[in-house]
Amino acid sequence: MSVVDLILPKLGESIMEATILKWHKAVGDTIQLDETLLDIATDKVDSEIPSTTAGTITEILFEVNAVVPIGTVIARIQTNGSIETTPKADKVQAPTIIKETAPAETIADEVPFTPSASNVEVHQENSNEARFFSPLVLNIAQNEGVSLNELQQIPGTGSQGRVSKKDILQYIAQKKAGHIQAPISTVKPIVAENNNNETTQAPVSPATSFTNNSNTFPTADYGFNVVNGAGKFASPEEVIITGNTEIIEMDRMRKLIAKHMVESVQTSPHVTSFVEADVTNMVVWREKVKQLFEKREGTKLTFTPIFMECIAKVLEQFPYINCSLQGDKIILKKDINIGMATALPSGNLIVPVIKGANQLSIVGLSKAVNNLANAARNNQLKPQDTQDGTFTVTNVGTFGSIMGTPIIPQPQVAILALGAIKKRPVVIETPSGDAILVRHMMYLSMSYDHRIVDGAMGSSFLSAVAKAFEQWDPNRQWFQYV
Repeated sequence: MSVVDLILPKLGESIMEATILKWHKAVGDTIQLDETLLDIATDKVDSEIPSTTAGTITEILFEVNAVVPIGTVIARIQTNGSIETTPKADKVQAPTIIKETAPAETIADEVPFTPSASNVEVHQENSNEARFFSPLVLNIAQNEGVSLNELQQIPGTGSQGRVSKKDILQYIAQKKAGHIQAPISTVKPIVAENNNNETTQAPVSPATSFTNNSNTFPTADYGFNVVNGAGKFASPEEVIITGNTEIIEMDRMRKLIAKHMVESVQTSPHVTSFVEADVTNMVVWREKVKQLFEKREGTKLTFTPIFMECIAKVLEQFPYINCSLQGDKIILKKDINIGMATALPSGNLIVPVIKGANQLSIVGLSKAVNNLANAARNNQLKPQDTQDGTFTVTNVGTFGSIMGTPIIPQPQVAILALGAIKKRPVVIETPSGDAILVRHMMYLSMSYDHRIVDGAMGSSFLSAVAKAFEQWDPNRQWFQYV
């Protein structure tokens, strides 16, 4: 018999960790190949993780709500036949194998956490520098409401006594279990330099910023701080609650959306361009064929796949819109994978991706759009359904908006917003002169990363998309393009 390690699989190029939501099996249960073992949540989608082998579960290494890095062993399964639980040899064999292959962090988690303020005081007194915390540790502390004072007093097991991810997660778990009380504030003051090059000291409280070597981080919840003119995070003013009010805790997805939106604005200098398009030909064609299309193809024809076909073709002509920026290197994406922002019943937003959109016919695009939208609304998206997007489209017109200024989903460099289609009188040039006609008009707006996309390129791309919309053939036979 052999023991197989079940590893948390890679869930996308930008996903580095996942949260365990639910275990469907317990230690001692049998499981089949590809049977669902657990549910996980990432910052993009909730998903089921199947077993990679059949056998009996001998160990589950992480509890529910644990945050696990990608590539970590999360469970072990004994294979090759049924397992007898009575013989002593089997009982001894399993833990022996587990102990030899268990990661160091898993073994360390078994040691009870005991806060030691005295060790921290010695460490701080013997150091002239502020204690270093990694951005990951700071982010976890901010999301879990751990103040700087508490963070300073957590003994670190990392290099040079630094607080690791394991240390802070263990501290949070012990605190929630009621085994730890928040320490009394004894934090060293921050040494700052004023405009006259004189040093001043200011005490640190949970509502202020604190310095982490050369960077300054807010201790309040991530996403509710702004950067002031000096490049420091300014403390938000406390909200005074008066009258008839209700306080609602953000759900996990909304917190992640808020975090990503703030990170995108802080990463990319956003510029937004606008253009108007006459989509009368599209409206006339869709109205003419939609019933026959649904009857023949078994799926509804909405405007989204029509838009997607035009956008995908234009993206082939503008490779710098379909790219990412990594440091000072431009990564041109050869695949055109268009994400479509989809509203969920909860009010949150998710972006499933149409892979190889430029290779699909109008029928293929319609089926892809409808399948992904239905899966998103029913919480049935798989991790691969939200991965590898190279460009994103959001249809703000669905909710009545005529235009918008969307925020770029990192690491992409542009996002296109489609406004509502409205009938308006428009001046049209005809061979016999100008005429005022009622046309179906819509606004397109695109936000782009000004580090890589200049106004000329962004505006040219947007104008080309509008032109493709306007040149849609109203006499087109879709089955010729299947």
